[in-house]
Amino acid sequence: MIMYIIMGIFTTAVNISSFYILVEILDTDYKTATVIAWILSVLFAYITNKIYVFQQKTSDMRSLIRELTAFFSVRLLSLGIDLGMMILLVSQFHTNETLAKILDNVVIVVVNYIASKWLVFKKTTEEGV
Repeated sequence: MIMYIIMGIFTTAVNISSFYILVEILDTDYKTATVIAWILSVLFAYITNKIYVFQQKTSDMRSLIRELTAFFSVRLLSLGIDLGMMILLVSQFHTNETLAKILDNVVIVVVNYIASKWLVFKKTTEEGV
Protein backbone atom coordinates (compact mmCIF):
# COMPACT_ATOMS: atom_id res chain seq x y z
CA MET A 1 0.00 0.00 0.00
CA ILE A 2 2.83 2.42 0.87
CA MET A 3 4.61 1.75 -2.44
CA TYR A 4 1.32 2.26 -4.29
CA ILE A 5 0.91 5.63 -2.60
CA ILE A 6 4.48 6.66 -3.46
CA MET A 7 4.18 5.53 -7.08
CA GLY A 8 0.70 7.04 -7.22
CA ILE A 9 2.19 10.39 -6.21
CA PHE A 10 4.77 10.09 -9.00
CA THR A 11 2.13 9.00 -11.52
CA THR A 12 -0.10 11.88 -10.47
CA ALA A 13 2.86 14.23 -10.86
CA VAL A 14 3.42 12.91 -14.40
CA ASN A 15 -0.28 13.41 -15.17
CA ILE A 16 -0.62 16.89 -13.72
CA SER A 17 2.75 18.23 -14.94
CA SER A 18 2.26 16.96 -18.49
CA PHE A 19 -1.28 18.39 -18.46
CA TYR A 20 0.01 21.72 -17.17
CA ILE A 21 2.73 21.92 -19.83
CA LEU A 22 0.26 21.06 -22.58
CA VAL A 23 -2.42 23.53 -21.45
CA GLU A 24 -0.45 26.44 -19.99
CA ILE A 25 2.71 26.41 -22.11
CA LEU A 26 1.71 24.74 -25.38
CA ASP A 27 -1.87 26.13 -25.34
CA THR A 28 -3.47 22.73 -26.00
CA ASP A 29 -7.20 22.27 -25.47
CA TYR A 30 -7.81 20.84 -21.99
CA LYS A 31 -9.66 17.78 -23.34
CA THR A 32 -6.81 16.88 -25.70
CA ALA A 33 -4.28 17.56 -22.94
CA THR A 34 -6.25 15.26 -20.61
CA VAL A 35 -5.98 12.37 -23.07
CA ILE A 36 -2.25 12.92 -23.74
CA ALA A 37 -1.49 13.25 -20.02
CA TRP A 38 -3.49 10.06 -19.42
CA ILE A 39 -1.42 8.12 -21.98
CA LEU A 40 1.86 9.30 -20.46
CA SER A 41 0.78 8.61 -16.89
CA VAL A 42 -0.68 5.17 -17.70
CA LEU A 43 2.58 4.09 -19.32
CA PHE A 44 4.47 5.32 -16.27
CA ALA A 45 1.97 3.69 -13.89
CA TYR A 46 2.12 0.31 -15.63
CA ILE A 47 5.89 0.11 -15.35
CA THR A 48 6.08 1.32 -11.75
CA ASN A 49 3.10 -0.74 -10.54
CA LYS A 50 4.44 -3.88 -12.15
CA ILE A 51 7.97 -3.49 -10.80
CA TYR A 52 7.65 -1.67 -7.47
CA VAL A 53 4.08 -1.97 -6.19
CA PHE A 54 2.84 -5.44 -7.07
CA GLN A 55 6.26 -6.95 -7.91
CA GLN A 56 4.62 -8.96 -10.63
CA LYS A 57 6.77 -11.05 -12.95
CA THR A 58 5.37 -12.44 -16.14
CA SER A 59 6.59 -15.83 -17.26
CA ASP A 60 5.76 -15.57 -20.96
CA MET A 61 4.64 -13.19 -23.70
CA ARG A 62 1.01 -14.36 -23.47
CA SER A 63 0.89 -13.43 -19.77
CA LEU A 64 2.49 -10.06 -20.48
CA ILE A 65 -0.03 -9.28 -23.22
CA ARG A 66 -2.94 -10.33 -20.96
CA GLU A 67 -1.59 -8.14 -18.17
CA LEU A 68 -1.02 -5.14 -20.46
CA THR A 69 -4.47 -5.53 -21.99
CA ALA A 70 -6.11 -5.77 -18.57
CA PHE A 71 -4.14 -2.79 -17.24
CA PHE A 72 -4.98 -0.51 -20.16
CA SER A 73 -8.60 -1.72 -20.35
CA VAL A 74 -9.14 -0.96 -16.68
CA ARG A 75 -7.41 2.39 -17.07
CA LEU A 76 -9.84 3.28 -19.87
CA LEU A 77 -12.42 3.52 -17.10
CA SER A 78 -10.20 6.09 -15.39
CA LEU A 79 -9.87 8.03 -18.67
CA GLY A 80 -13.66 8.20 -18.88
CA ILE A 81 -13.89 9.43 -15.31
CA ASP A 82 -10.99 11.85 -15.89
CA LEU A 83 -12.50 13.38 -19.02
CA GLY A 84 -16.00 13.48 -17.55
CA MET A 85 -14.83 15.22 -14.40
CA MET A 86 -12.69 17.68 -16.38
CA ILE A 87 -15.59 18.62 -18.65
CA LEU A 88 -17.90 18.99 -15.65
CA LEU A 89 -15.45 21.01 -13.57
CA VAL A 90 -14.08 23.20 -16.37
CA SER A 91 -17.05 23.67 -18.70
CA GLN A 92 -19.90 23.56 -16.21
CA PHE A 93 -18.38 24.91 -12.99
CA HIS A 94 -15.71 27.11 -14.65
CA THR A 95 -12.94 25.72 -12.46
CA ASN A 96 -9.35 26.52 -13.40
CA GLU A 97 -8.12 23.69 -15.65
CA THR A 98 -5.08 22.80 -13.56
CA LEU A 99 -7.05 22.91 -10.30
CA ALA A 100 -9.72 20.70 -11.89
CA LYS A 101 -7.00 18.23 -12.94
CA ILE A 102 -5.66 18.10 -9.37
CA LEU A 103 -9.14 17.52 -7.90
CA ASP A 104 -9.99 14.88 -10.46
CA ASN A 105 -6.77 12.98 -9.74
CA VAL A 106 -7.86 12.31 -6.16
CA VAL A 107 -10.75 10.21 -7.49
CA ILE A 108 -8.61 8.60 -10.21
CA VAL A 109 -5.97 7.37 -7.73
CA VAL A 110 -8.57 5.49 -5.68
CA VAL A 111 -10.26 3.96 -8.74
CA ASN A 112 -6.93 2.89 -10.24
CA TYR A 113 -5.69 1.25 -7.04
CA ILE A 114 -8.82 -0.84 -6.64
CA ALA A 115 -8.81 -1.85 -10.30
CA SER A 116 -5.10 -2.71 -10.31
CA LYS A 117 -5.22 -4.73 -7.12
CA TRP A 118 -8.32 -6.76 -7.95
CA LEU A 119 -8.29 -7.00 -11.74
CA VAL A 120 -4.79 -6.59 -13.15
CA PHE A 121 -2.09 -7.69 -10.70
CA LYS A 122 -4.13 -10.23 -8.75
CA LYS A 123 -2.30 -13.29 -7.57
CA THR A 124 -3.43 -16.47 -9.25
CA THR A 125 -3.80 -19.83 -7.50
CA GLU A 126 -0.70 -21.13 -9.22
CA GLU A 127 1.32 -18.32 -7.59
CA GLY A 128 0.51 -19.69 -4.16
CA VAL A 129 -2.47 -17.59 -3.19
